[in-house]
Amino acid sequence: MIAPRDRLIVALDLPSVAAAEAMVARLGDAVSFYKIGYQLAFAGGLSFAEALARSGRQVFLDLKLHDIGNTVHKGVESVARLGATFLTVHAYPQTMKAAVEARGQSGSSNLRILAVTVLTSYDDADLAAAGYDFTVAELVAERAAQARDIGVDGLVCSAEEAATLRPLVGSGMALVTPGIRPAGAESGDQKRIMTPAAAIAAGADYLVVGRPVVAAEDPKAAAQAIIAEIASAQR
Repeated sequence: MIAPRDRLIVALDLPSVAAAEAMVARLGDAVSFYKIGYQLAFAGGLSFAEALARSGRQVFLDLKLHDIGNTVHKGVESVARLGATFLTVHAYPQTMKAAVEARGQSGSSNLRILAVTVLTSYDDADLAAAGYDFTVAELVAERAAQARDIGVDGLVCSAEEAATLRPLVGSGMALVTPGIRPAGAESGDQKRIMTPAAAIAAGADYLVVGRPVVAAEDPKAAAQAIIAEIASAQR
């Protein structure tokens, strides 16, 4: 059983390391897991990620790798040395195979590879515009099955897909869900969203929450409220 506090991943979608450091200080021991994406990673956030890992926090590097196999392999090796817990790659078979192989050869007992099935900002119309002859549900299921067979450690999916994916991938794969919005929060640019309690009930293992925490007047109180909701849903 994952502790409720460890299920919450706060997205540090902030413009600088200084801003991220200040947010981590404000959150204190309420939060143990942080996500670093493009914005912060390209502003010095990779060194910050290493420092977070060394301090005992868990780090989710949301870099969504997708390139030729050798390039992905080398990138995963570098991320493993940073001490990250999660790393995202796009759910294309060649990319996933390279990432899983590199993780296995890195010697890291900590790093877990997550495959991004379909971004939570996409709906069926967005897929059609991108040239896919699939619905979101169909493409998510196809990519999830491929990730399972390749040996990927987990999936990034919308919370509304978790209930469908859990029987498909089994209990051994982690389901990590962005697009989490507490009741009353604005949806922003997410199109497939769910409350924390509903996401846990649907089978999600980890919840990624950004703006409802980092943009809150009291981020620590906002995080603690989400953790309390997670704990209630686990009972």
